[in-house]
Amino acid sequence: MALLSQDHIEAVRVKSPAGVRSAAEALHAIALSVGMRAAPAHDIADKRTPVDADGAILATEVFGWDADERVWWRNSRIALDSPLTTACRFESQPFWVNAEGFRTREANAYLTSIDLSNFEHRAMTWAAIGVPVHLPFGQIGAVSFNPLDREKTDLTEEFELYSDALGLYARTFIATYVQVMGSEQALPSGTRLSKREVECLRWAAIGKTDMEISMIMSRSRATVRFHIHNAATKLNAVNRSQTVFKAAQLGYISLQK
Repeated sequence: MALLSQDHIEAVRVKSPAGVRSAAEALHAIALSVGMRAAPAHDIADKRTPVDADGAILATEVFGWDADERVWWRNSRIALDSPLTTACRFESQPFWVNAEGFRTREANAYLTSIDLSNFEHRAMTWAAIGVPVHLPFGQIGAVSFNPLDREKTDLTEEFELYSDALGLYARTFIATYVQVMGSEQALPSGTRLSKREVECLRWAAIGKTDMEISMIMSRSRATVRFHIHNAATKLNAVNRSQTVFKAAQLGYISLQK
């Protein structure tokens, strides 16, 4: 069977909690078929790692990682210190990396500024194909595919041949895992802001005060406060800044200047 196939996509898709383990096993088998071992994280800001329906850690039970490899999934510093997780904040497509730098299909200047000193210790691998998984509500997951051969640090050929397929499988597994196993949604479902609420939040996002927004929109200050308060209630936000942030997460406004 070809590496990229609909059967493989369906195999790594998590359809229910009971199906987590079989989907993980399918992803593991795909990685092994190209000489790699997968390391999945559903949220790079959370040191917890994916588990099956019984709470068993997939990293050990399925993907073959053990304590001898410094238990990367329990390392509370990896989200901040690892070049791999840092790169996932600045890139949305697969990349490969070793101690000499990052390689992507399209240039990304942000990656060149990432510190690669003491690479193997901080990344907990000698080389990897990384797949960022950008999820709703600002959550970022990731899967790294690490060569089984410790002498293999040049992944140019593997990246060219396999990165698109591995990227699809990684995104499918992580996104469906989060959908099925995620505890509580970050924002209420069905949230819909009005045109006026969005307009007020757009001005608030660039630092305008209620008085300034009222002058810009030719509305009273009380009206502006009313719209922002309504938006906060709909988004379950506790203050103005969190309201703006959650509105940006949902795509109502942009935080870029």
